[in-house]
Amino acid sequence: AQAGSQLIQLTVQGHQDPLRNQTALVDKARSIVTYYITSQSNHSTVVLYDSRNGYVCYKPMEQHSCYLRRMDSWDLQTLQTSLNMSEQKAHQLLPQNNQTRYYQEFLGILAREEVDPKQLGEAVQTLCEQTSIFWVRKGEGPGKQRLIYLCIDICFPSNICVSICFYYLPE
Repeated sequence: AQAGSQLIQLTVQGHQDPLRNQTALVDKARSIVTYYITSQSNHSTVVLYDSRNGYVCYKPMEQHSCYLRRMDSWDLQTLQTSLNMSEQKAHQLLPQNNQTRYYQEFLGILAREEVDPKQLGEAVQTLCEQTSIFWVRKGEGPGKQRLIYLCIDICFPSNICVSICFYYLPE
C-alpha cells in the first residue's frame, strides 16, 4: 500500500459461496482498485483494476500465472463507483444480500497469447512479477469440450457481485 491508498475490509455472504472475505485496496491517485478475495475453500485471488493503463488483471495465488484483459465501459463504471465510494465505511458499502445483483461472466484463456510484461503498467508488472501473463477475452460460456479452469466471485460497492470463470479457448 502506498500513501493515498485506503483499505476496505468486506465480508460478503452470498447465495453461491456462503462466506468469502474480500479486501479492497483503493488508490485514487493512480486510479487503481485491487481486490483480495479468499473463498470459503481458502483459495485466494487478486483482481487488479488499472484504469490508467486500461487493464483488468487476475492473479490466482495458487498458480504461477496472471490473466489480463482490456477494460471495457462496464469495468470503468464499476471502478469509478469503487473510487467514489471508497471514503465510506465498509458496512455502508454492501447492504443486505437481497439488494445485491449477481452476474456470471466467462473469460476464455488465449493459451498462445503470452504477454510481454514490459508493455504493462507498474501495478500489473508488480502483481505478476516472475509469472506468465496470458490474455483472456469475454466469452459466451464454456462449451462441453472446454475445461473450466477456475471461478472467482467479486462484489463491488455498487451492490453487484460477478462470478468470473476462466476456461481455455480451443486452438
